Amino acid sequence: MTQRRLLVTAALPYANGDIHIGHLVEYIQTDIWVRFQKLCGNRCVFVCADDTHGTAIMLRARQEKRSETALIDDMRTKHVADFAGFGIEFDNYGSTHCDENRALCAEFWAAIRKAGLVSERQIEQLYDPVEQTFLADRFVKGKCPKCGTPDQYGDNCEKCFSTYSATDLVDAYSVFSGAKPELRPSTHWFIRTEDEHAFLADWTQTGDHLHPDVAGWLASAFLSEALHDWDVSRPAKYFGFEIPDAPGNYWYVWFDAPIGYIASTHQWCKAHGEKLEDWWRNPSVEVHHFIGKDITRFHTLFWPVMLKAAGYSLPTKIHIHGFLTVDGEKMSKSKGTFVRATTYLKHLDPQWLRYFYATKLTPKLDNLDLNLTEFADKIDVDLVGKIANLASRTANFVQASGLSAKYPDDGGLFADVAAAGAEIAKAYEACDFNLAMRTIMLLADRANKYVNDTTPWKLNKDPANAAQVQDICTVVLNVFRQLATYLAPVLPKLAADAGALLNEPITSWNQSQTPLVGTPVAKFQHLMNRVDRKRIEAMIEESRDDLAAKPKTEAPGTSPAADITSAAGASPAAGTSQWNDGPEPLAAEPLALTCSIDDFTKIDLRVARIIAAEHVPEAKKLLRLTLSLGGEEKRNVFAGIKSAYKPEDLVGRLIICVANLAPRQMKFGLSEGMVAAAGGGGPEGKEIYLLEPDSGAKPGHRVH
Repeated sequence: MTQRRLLVTAALPYANGDIHIGHLVEYIQTDIWVRFQKLCGNRCVFVCADDTHGTAIMLRARQEKRSETALIDDMRTKHVADFAGFGIEFDNYGSTHCDENRALCAEFWAAIRKAGLVSERQIEQLYDPVEQTFLADRFVKGKCPKCGTPDQYGDNCEKCFSTYSATDLVDAYSVFSGAKPELRPSTHWFIRTEDEHAFLADWTQTGDHLHPDVAGWLASAFLSEALHDWDVSRPAKYFGFEIPDAPGNYWYVWFDAPIGYIASTHQWCKAHGEKLEDWWRNPSVEVHHFIGKDITRFHTLFWPVMLKAAGYSLPTKIHIHGFLTVDGEKMSKSKGTFVRATTYLKHLDPQWLRYFYATKLTPKLDNLDLNLTEFADKIDVDLVGKIANLASRTANFVQASGLSAKYPDDGGLFADVAAAGAEIAKAYEACDFNLAMRTIMLLADRANKYVNDTTPWKLNKDPANAAQVQDICTVVLNVFRQLATYLAPVLPKLAADAGALLNEPITSWNQSQTPLVGTPVAKFQHLMNRVDRKRIEAMIEESRDDLAAKPKTEAPGTSPAADITSAAGASPAAGTSQWNDGPEPLAAEPLALTCSIDDFTKIDLRVARIIAAEHVPEAKKLLRLTLSLGGEEKRNVFAGIKSAYKPEDLVGRLIICVANLAPRQMKFGLSEGMVAAAGGGGPEGKEIYLLEPDSGAKPGHRVH
């Protein structure tokens, strides 16, 4: 088999908060994939870095009365320790605030300018005269201009759901200083992504760089119309790299953050005597990005434009995962399910979380649910009852004799487990860890049946059966070793313990194909504990108390905790439609996903009547609908149907809505459901048809 060369990245965690179990979905997923590739003999380099720039870092450093560099250095140390605690091994973990990244940003900027993709224009923004910084909408509060509710953010009212400009707020104030913001002009630099529309349409819609759901979403949500210019600069004061040909202006954090992938690779190259161009300008090297779906747009639309202009390799594959929920709900500080990595490590085994996430991860973009009861049961049943049990029931019987000199007849068990290696490898390669784990556990069931059928503990009572017992244990321990090899990407510690037990370290996937014979067996050491449910309760309780007591020193909406469903990798601007700092949903339209019949039956479809409809001025595709579901129950819903319907034509119509969709805070307000529609999009996105119930249906009726 030809050795592949792989450059792998995970999204850069923002240096404004601690790593939590939501972030760990991505880093564990990526580490599993990398370990698998290395176990298969491929040359794989895994790089990452802290994302360190932006207004949030600057203002937090001010609040804590220390420099930005002191803050980001401290957070990097904490992040590295958290990752190490979960067995996540980077070949290089850097920082975007480094000399390599500064030089690469300048190189990219010059190339993008040379390609004619840069434009500049003046825009007006609110400015904090005390903090001396421009303010994104979420950094401004005041009374809603429509209903008068105080302390509303600068883009929408959470009370009456009105949308407006931050300049419309009554008695507006900066959330940082309390000062009245001033409207000031400033020059911003933009990348004209529309100039690369044809390139992006081709790259996103051909090949297998992206999951088909992602490609389809990009085509309908963005590529079906002209792309907006991307604002890539911020005026002083701002923590970041100053633009060389625009003094007093800085590259926006989302410009320099992805370049940090290359900067981290450059650091690794310098440490290992390698050349950067051999990794980032080499068509034989595969570049794989692992990200959460909240930052899909930046990696699939803007990053390819930057790479193309600068002459660097485009991604071979962008692997995108969903968000994490706990017990079916968003991670919650009040419920104690918003768990920091350090808190988890105080109470529970990191191997458990690695395995549980592996059982949930597929190539799809589905969200993952950490059901804590299921979590404990999976560990007890699978890892303790099926895997560790194989060694614990047999190893002591052959500690004195070692394994048999010749592999015994096992009825084809070893050969069958060896043959399954190809299927398991294929699942790992496709990021279908769920399938890999299910296949491994089915093999473990067969091995445990073999143990139960042969009863070595009974045979061992008679010394005359010593040879037979040795043969049985040789079979079981070899299958245990095979399974430990297959699980090595997920459970590296278990693999190391298995290697120590059988006196041969597990270093290659191919070790699963040849039985081990005639070797000594070390004294058995405990491999895996059952889950103490009280430790889970203690972790939850500590998370609740710790976070509730923590002083609020972080700027609103800027730490990784700001979007507590986010799995990983979100820089402060993950998914921001106006390219300002701050998390926001990617778009009104969700990514198309497949689901099982069990998932589908959870959807609550109801008949609803549209009692009000209006345009959303800031959105090209959205209408705001007020729905009546019968009685006093009303919902505010944003629907991407503006191209097909006029608001005045919708009032009074009966439609079908998804009534149990979790509310979603959008830039324009809170959306409390989804309307059902059909259509193929059409050449201008006008082929949209709202689904209607038959005559006689009334608001509130359930759809069966």
